Amino acid sequence: MSEAPLLEVEDLHVTFHTPKGPVEAVRGVSFILGREKLGIVGESGSGKSQTGRAILGLMDRRAVVRAKTLRFAGTDLLTADAATMRRIRGAGISMILQDPKYSLNPVMSVGRQIAEAFLVHHKTTRQEARRRTLEILEAVRIRDPERVYRAYPHELSGGMGQRVMIAMMMIPEPEIIIADEPTSALDVTVSLQVLAILDDMVTRRGTGLILISHDLTLVASYCDRVLIMYAGRIMESCAADQLTNAEHPYTRGLLNCLPKIDEESESLPTLVRDPSWAADEVVDGGPAG
Repeated sequence: MSEAPLLEVEDLHVTFHTPKGPVEAVRGVSFILGREKLGIVGESGSGKSQTGRAILGLMDRRAVVRAKTLRFAGTDLLTADAATMRRIRGAGISMILQDPKYSLNPVMSVGRQIAEAFLVHHKTTRQEARRRTLEILEAVRIRDPERVYRAYPHELSGGMGQRVMIAMMMIPEPEIIIADEPTSALDVTVSLQVLAILDDMVTRRGTGLILISHDLTLVASYCDRVLIMYAGRIMESCAADQLTNAEHPYTRGLLNCLPKIDEESESLPTLVRDPSWAADEVVDGGPAG
């Protein structure tokens, strides 16, 4: 018998009510997540981040979220009360945001912030929380955990700050991690290091991962499955290792826009968007691999 999915999303919609009228940021997104690495790619404004935030209920008060199904480990996220959502956020589902400069509290030490994430979900002492915090800092390959524990966010480099964010999201031992552009502010070398850390922790703990990214090449090499989003909809779903064989013209257009080292060109191709793509039938994200 196959293992039950961690997350079920069916016909998810996110609508913002603005002075100029309603704006549909997510329109009919459906997918199932198991203990796997699922990539969501697309241009800015395609609805990737809003999909991740809607799952955790981290939405602007002007937003209206509706779905046929939005379920985590048997819990209906649409009808869950505030106390239930507080338990799920962190211990059930964690979200790594794009830039640690805007996600970490500037007036709290790094160690205190990570320890707080542990104490919220575990009945234990501060001494035990400190010990676990130093362990998780070492697990994300920070060379001097004691120094970083006492440091403040402004004293950290971008790569170290992102490792701290990973540590903070991993210390409650969640079932699912949503990583929203976790390497967008980092150089290539540090990005690979951060992804290697995340991959190691996800693999060892059997955690489900949703990786939101603009980088098709990265997602193709790192994830198991990929969803391609445009205008709030899923245009195509495929195995990550088959992304280069994708058939939808939007996906083909994104792939063609990637620069190629072995080809000379005076200018990069540009994506010509077909208005019908936004009106196409919604693609189901498919079962967990």
